[in-house]
Amino acid sequence: MLLAVDGLASYVKAFQRAFRTSYREHGALGRPGLMAWPKIAIVQVVKQRKAKMFTIDRRIVQGCEKMIARLLLSSQNGGQINTAYIERLNATFRQRLAWLARRTRHLAQQSETLMAGMFIVGCMYNFCDYHHSLRLKLSVGRRGYRWVQRTPAMATGLTKHCWSVAELFFFKVPPPRWKPPDRRGRPSKAILELIKLWC
Repeated sequence: MLLAVDGLASYVKAFQRAFRTSYREHGALGRPGLMAWPKIAIVQVVKQRKAKMFTIDRRIVQGCEKMIARLLLSSQNGGQINTAYIERLNATFRQRLAWLARRTRHLAQQSETLMAGMFIVGCMYNFCDYHHSLRLKLSVGRRGYRWVQRTPAMATGLTKHCWSVAELFFFKVPPPRWKPPDRRGRPSKAILELIKLWC
């Protein structure tokens, strides 16, 4: 995964703290060490304007150049390190959630409310909105061509049509596979029957 951030140093620190795992050497005592995830690459784009001069500094914070070049090739067909995609995503969230807008009077009182709102916006973004960059050129014989609009979910093959908001909200997510509860002692006959049915 390639994470691109702008010049704010706290972004880099936040990502490095989030994507790491604790490990303990054999026989070592005390607090376990923290190791960065090896498959996460973090890059930073620092823009500076000084005396009518505009400079862009692209830095590799975590990962190697070969890994980042491969990730850039697979995600945006090459090019250079940029923050365009994350800025577009941030703008989408700020536009659709009043809590994330700048200088807003709306406050999310609880983190669960904010997470639920972001989840809904993300689902609508992927299932209910056509994206101009995902459209396909379809040939129509002598008449030329026409554009076929697609959502991200249609582009990845999750669905074959653009969902309405009502269809999204009324979609029934199947429950996870049933797992018998962990209990001490011999399982009851009812639990054994349920295990036979589900396995």
